[in-house]
Amino acid sequence: MDRGGCQMSGGGGGGGSGPGDGGGGMITLEDLESFSEDQLSDSGNGSLEDDEEDADRLLHYWQDVARGHQVEVAKEMSEPIQQLASNNNGRSNREHIPFTLLSRKEKCGELLFEKRHYEKGHWACITMREETYEQSICYGFMRIMRYICQQNSLGDYLGMSLPVVTVVRTDENHLTIAQEVTVAYYLPTNHQAQPPQPHDRDIIIEIWPAAVVYTRPFTGPTNEFTIVDQINTMAELLESPGTCVNDSFIVAGYTNPAHSQRQNEIWFLERR
Repeated sequence: MDRGGCQMSGGGGGGGSGPGDGGGGMITLEDLESFSEDQLSDSGNGSLEDDEEDADRLLHYWQDVARGHQVEVAKEMSEPIQQLASNNNGRSNREHIPFTLLSRKEKCGELLFEKRHYEKGHWACITMREETYEQSICYGFMRIMRYICQQNSLGDYLGMSLPVVTVVRTDENHLTIAQEVTVAYYLPTNHQAQPPQPHDRDIIIEIWPAAVVYTRPFTGPTNEFTIVDQINTMAELLESPGTCVNDSFIVAGYTNPAHSQRQNEIWFLERR
């Protein structure tokens, strides 16, 4: 697999895309959270047999969700799924990627978009080229999951950040999304100075430069059609769309693909 990555400037080698997701349409941690809170609350007395049963139930839950995206979740995903669903010694809180709000535009009380500044930082990126967009982001996120959980140079759980993002590229008219999808995970603050190295050679650690980003929230599914629609809607809202990168965009995912009101954002990157 090509080890090309992605740059927040829109320039690096990442292909078209969350979630991240996180991103947007990926199987995310909230899948695990809703399952573990609601369905594992009566999981028994903590015996080894109970732990194994819980792990199987979590794996089967993920497999059921994934089938809706034509994705197969392998049995070896059971351990990272179980780890992400656990408390991880109090480290299960999700860290939101820090940014500075520069401005926001509203109309009749509705948020149209925000202008934010993100500092440079380390991201773990993987570029996928599956048959469909959703397959690419799901398989990419599962490989990122393994890096987060243990398949890294520390051999330890790294912690989760939101959103998980996917980088997408389009044609000039914003009608078609390229097949390549780059899934990216922001390293939590305590790993930014010295990012743990992944065991997976297709995951690369990149420094994304500081960037000004125009963001617009949207709810619902993320697929080729909704993403193209959101890109064109955002382009119409911006007073000077020419100030932004025109062929590379980011889909930021905050909630899981099974949720009827999934929380996402489309990001436009200001030209540097």
